[in-house]
Amino acid sequence: MGAALAAAAGRLGRTAPNPTVGCAIVQACDIVGLAATGAGGRPHAEDQALAAAGPRAEGADVFVTLEPCARRSDASARSCTQLLLEARVRRVVIAAPDPHVLAGGEGVLRLRAGGVIVEEGLLAEAAIRLNVGFFTVVRLGRPFVAVDGDASRYDGDFELGFRESFEEALARMARNGLTRVRVAPGTPLAAALADRGLIDHDATGPQLHGPVRR
Repeated sequence: MGAALAAAAGRLGRTAPNPTVGCAIVQACDIVGLAATGAGGRPHAEDQALAAAGPRAEGADVFVTLEPCARRSDASARSCTQLLLEARVRRVVIAAPDPHVLAGGEGVLRLRAGGVIVEEGLLAEAAIRLNVGFFTVVRLGRPFVAVDGDASRYDGDFELGFRESFEEALARMARNGLTRVRVAPGTPLAAALADRGLIDHDATGPQLHGPVRR
């Protein structure tokens, strides 16, 4: 799972509107497939890792930082859950659950129904922290906002539109697919957002932890 998290961390700030996910496929103690979410959110990490592993994925253990999708926005495309079942993997270890209330757990249920062993919660804190922006958008309807001098780990900078309130601007940015928004340190904008309680100081986000499912 550490290798999957490291791969996902290397894509931080480049996968919006999707979360940055890492996937490692292990066969006989060797990583035979390792991938992270592509630029702009496609392809998914599982899709790429399975392609890299090829036939060696059969009977393998899969470590993925976020619950594999049970369905795609493009109904004609196979979900990661379906791809894992077709590859005949033995076990899937998931760090963090899907935060969507309606979708959460569906991927797990489909995998188990297909005879795959599923374990959840390994390094969950690290996985949630990595995708705090995605979890914040799903739970609160706005991006994660941080004061940071390094722009490389963010989807974009906070921008206030004409006659917009700060809250309206954040809602707009979330609708546009931004999950992690940066504010330059020492600026009046950073001070104003802080005064409104809109700077996220906790790297794990507000109330983002769901129960660990076994």
